[in-house]
Amino acid sequence: MAETEFGLNDVVQMKKPHPCGENKWKIIRMGMDIRIKCLGCGHSVMIPRREFTKKLKKVIEKAEQE
Repeated sequence: MAETEFGLNDVVQMKKPHPCGENKWKIIRMGMDIRIKCLGCGHSVMIPRREFTKKLKKVIEKAEQE
């Protein structure tokens, strides 16, 4: 499978929805770990990059590059 390109402030869809029912997340921090924020309830989760790439389904919206 090709490596999916994602960056800071991108909106992504994960394979499983959040318990609040929303399936859209915004990437708010990147590094060894990636912090994502649920766009439904505002809860944020930090997960390792390797786990994030496994659970990522697709990038919905790319952030504007400045």
